[in-house]
Amino acid sequence: MRLKRAGIITKIVVFGLLIYMATSLLDLRAQIQLTEQQQRELSSEVTEIQMNNQDMSDAIENRDDPEMLERVAREKGYVKQGETLYMDVTG
Repeated sequence: MRLKRAGIITKIVVFGLLIYMATSLLDLRAQIQLTEQQQRELSSEVTEIQMNNQDMSDAIENRDDPEMLERVAREKGYVKQGETLYMDVTG
């Protein structure tokens, strides 16, 4: 029994489909990499926001703590009575 050989048009069509599939796979891989990068960036952003939220929650819980109030006041540039504030203007 003899097998019928594929014609030139069939070979061209199959080759064209293979090229299309290969380029589609490469495009999908690029999209996957882009999405993974976006996911990593968003994940780090979520972690940062969660840390900020925790800091704010701690600040709310300790709003009446004298040490906390003093630290916040000093961060804003306030000083105790009798203290002198020196600012570094060279930098």
